[in-house]
Amino acid sequence: MSKNNISFILHKPQLSENIGACARAIKNFNFKKLVLINPKPIFPNDKILATSVGAKDIINQSKKYDNLEKALSKIDIVIATSARFRNKNIKHINLDDLKKINFKKKIGFLFGPEASGLSNDAVSYANYTLQIPTNPEFRSLNLSHSLIIIAQYVSSLMKLKNIPFKKSKKIKSASKKEIQLMLSLCTKNLDEINFFRPKEKRPKMLENLRNIFYKMDLSDKEARILSGIFASLGKKR
Repeated sequence: MSKNNISFILHKPQLSENIGACARAIKNFNFKKLVLINPKPIFPNDKILATSVGAKDIINQSKKYDNLEKALSKIDIVIATSARFRNKNIKHINLDDLKKINFKKKIGFLFGPEASGLSNDAVSYANYTLQIPTNPEFRSLNLSHSLIIIAQYVSSLMKLKNIPFKKSKKIKSASKKEIQLMLSLCTKNLDEINFFRPKEKRPKMLENLRNIFYKMDLSDKEARILSGIFASLGKKR
């Protein structure tokens, strides 16, 4: 297990103070990786650095991306945090279920904007959704508070003996980049046969496709086979 495998990903954060507080929380538990996707404030700025207090190094070495796909391309398992239960065919887990996660893989904890949380489209990139147990009458948590709860819990888990997995060592899970490539080939073919009808439903249909592929836990070999199939189907036309 390595804390370098853990990334905390802020999707469209809106407040400088929260970004700085998140960096501080990450350093509190000796994690290193902060990732930002389309932050609303200029990044970095003086308010972010001031709020991070002694965690300026986390800010300085953080990575910023324009979109979710690029940010997740090197992540093996994405865990989306949400205060709302999603009526989707996706695995919903709680904090205790994190004990079953293989932290030898690259894990990304995904957090949404402060005002609205993660959209269903963003959640469709995840392997799991995680809900922090709170007062059912008042579920909303501050962004940095959510992050620090998860950081503390994961830090305590990583001090325990890793739970062995029975999957063969010869089988390598497909990376997010390999799945994205496969999904792009599939989407290209479906666009060419005008599958997405009516056009206004295309974003929702793509969201459902991502839900299917991202939760399948494909091996790299299986992803390559499917990519080859989708590429061949395109050539046949």
